[in-house]
Amino acid sequence: MKTSGIHHITAIVNDPQVNVDFYSNVLGLRLVKKTVNFDRPEVYHLYFGNESGHPGTIITFFPWPKLPKGRIGTGQVGTTSYAIPVGSMDFWKNRLREQGISFTSDVRFNETYIEFEDPDGLKLEMVEREEGPENSWSTKGIPSKYAIKGFGGAILNSKQPNQTVDILENVLGMEFIAQENNYLRFQTQGSLGNRIDMKLSPSVRGLAGAGTIHHIAWRAKDDEEHSKWRELLEKKGYKPTEIKERHYFKAIYFYEPGGILFEIATDPPGFAVDEEPEKLGEELMLPSWLEAKRKKFEKTLPSIREE
Repeated sequence: MKTSGIHHITAIVNDPQVNVDFYSNVLGLRLVKKTVNFDRPEVYHLYFGNESGHPGTIITFFPWPKLPKGRIGTGQVGTTSYAIPVGSMDFWKNRLREQGISFTSDVRFNETYIEFEDPDGLKLEMVEREEGPENSWSTKGIPSKYAIKGFGGAILNSKQPNQTVDILENVLGMEFIAQENNYLRFQTQGSLGNRIDMKLSPSVRGLAGAGTIHHIAWRAKDDEEHSKWRELLEKKGYKPTEIKERHYFKAIYFYEPGGILFEIATDPPGFAVDEEPEKLGEELMLPSWLEAKRKKFEKTLPSIREE
């Protein structure tokens, strides 16, 4: 079995309104689902992606308003990479300037990146890529021809890079394709979220909190393959969780040896199971087992508006 790449990336932030303003209005992603953290339903779980929230485009957030800031370091995803259409780099540089967001440029594996941070300090970057379908979602100031396609990949900060390499290659089925300075690069068979860079240099120890990545999820094509992934992980001693029902996908979680929380998530059923495709993200959606508490959640969760 081989994962086709990143399914989603989940991060921890503070203010839900600041989060929506940045990812919807500045980056132009679609808020495809507004729900709650199924394990801690006192906080939101917000999902942003392309027009349909296709796997490989989804970044999700747990907004905890009073949570202390974390520290990006080992045992975490360090940087989230976004793929943008070829020829759109100047557009994005100008847009970031207009929004008052500082950025730097870097070259890695013969690709030029612009690097910046979101309001909570999460590290983001953009890179032009030919592969990957265009995103038909357009927002004010961002025509669809310049819209973010989805993930280009991610940079992993492992406590034990060699052991993390082993799971990327020999469990998840990624292919090692290059080494450059401090980085190893792996590639999957997908067209989005398909290039994973491993940082080799030592870093400070990561501390969980606002402004850090909680976990990275890899794609499983269906329930049958998902069950096989769990069997394989158990056989190799990684102690995966039971299969969890996340309503929009099924999930298993495990810590890889470098300290990063990995998830494997199914592509189906997707975000249209409880909302019409044209209305994604408009209402607070709850799974059946939490529906009885709707009035409580609507009273206690902060209001969110989209401009």
